[in-house]
Amino acid sequence: MRALNLLKLLYVQVLIATALGIIVGMAFPQTGEALKPLGDGFIKLIKMIIAPVIFCTVAIGIAHMSDLKKFGRVGLKTLVYFELVSTLALAIGLVVGNVIQPGAGFNIDVASLDPAIAAQYTKGAASLTFTDTVLHIIPDTFLGAFTSGDLLQVLFLAILTGFACARLGPFGAQVAHALEQIAEVFFSLIRIIVRVAPVGAFGAMAFTIGRYGAESLVQLGALILTFYITALLFVLVVLGTIARLAGFSILKFISYIREELFIVLGTSSSEPVLPQLMLKLQTLGASRSVVGLVIPSGYSFNLDGISI
Repeated sequence: MRALNLLKLLYVQVLIATALGIIVGMAFPQTGEALKPLGDGFIKLIKMIIAPVIFCTVAIGIAHMSDLKKFGRVGLKTLVYFELVSTLALAIGLVVGNVIQPGAGFNIDVASLDPAIAAQYTKGAASLTFTDTVLHIIPDTFLGAFTSGDLLQVLFLAILTGFACARLGPFGAQVAHALEQIAEVFFSLIRIIVRVAPVGAFGAMAFTIGRYGAESLVQLGALILTFYITALLFVLVVLGTIARLAGFSILKFISYIREELFIVLGTSSSEPVLPQLMLKLQTLGASRSVVGLVIPSGYSFNLDGISI
C-alpha cells in the first residue's frame, strides 16, 4: 500500500521514468535518440502557458494595491534585491565553474552540435545598445509580447494593465476579478501539463544516453552534483543569511515548500509550481498583492539557479 502511495507522487514517477530512459538509451541507442521530441514537447508545453500566467498574476497583484505608492516601494525593493542576489549567484557560479570545470570530459564534437540552439539566445545580443534594450521591452503589438515569448515584454504589459485597473475604480476591480478567473484556468492547465513530466524526463534521458552513450552519465553526474552542491550552499549561506535578517528560518521554509521543491527537482523546471507556491506564501501571511507582484516577477529577474 505504501509503495502504491509513493507511485502517486510526481517526483517519484519522474525518477522512475528517468531510470527507464537510461535503460532504453543504453539498450536501443537509435530508439533513444528518436525519443528526443518527448522532452522537447514537455518544455514547449510549459513555456506555452507561462506568459499568460505571469501577465494575469502581475496585473492582478498591482490592481489590488489600493496605494500605488506602495507598488513603487515594493517594486523598487524587489528589483534591487533581485539584481544584487542574482549577480552574487552569477559570481559564485562563475568561480565554481572555472575552478572545478565539471563539464570537462564530455569530449563532444562542437561541430556536430546544432548552432540554432545557441543562436536563439545570442542573436543580435552583441549589437544591442542600452537604448535598444529598453526599446525592446516595448512590444510591437499587445499580443506580440505573448507570441514572441519575451517575458520582459509580458511584464511590461502586465504592469501597465495593473495600473490601468487600479485607476478605474470599481470597473477596474471587475476587470481584475475577470483576470483572476482567467488565471485559474491557466493554473489548471499547468496542473494538467505537469502530469506528463515523467514522459518528458523519459524522452530527454533516453535521447542523452542514446546520443552520447552511458559513459556520458559520469560527466553529466559530476556536472549535476556540482550544480546542486553549489546551489545548496548558496541557499543555506546566502539566502539563509537573508532569511535570518528578515526574521525567519530558511530551513523551516524549505520544509514548508518541500513538495514544490521535489517537483522542480524532478522536472528541472520551476514553472509548474508557480500556482502552489503563490498559494502557500499567501497562507503564510504574505499579502495577495505583494505575492502577485513579486513571485511572477522573480521568474524573469531573480534567476539565481540559472546564474549558478
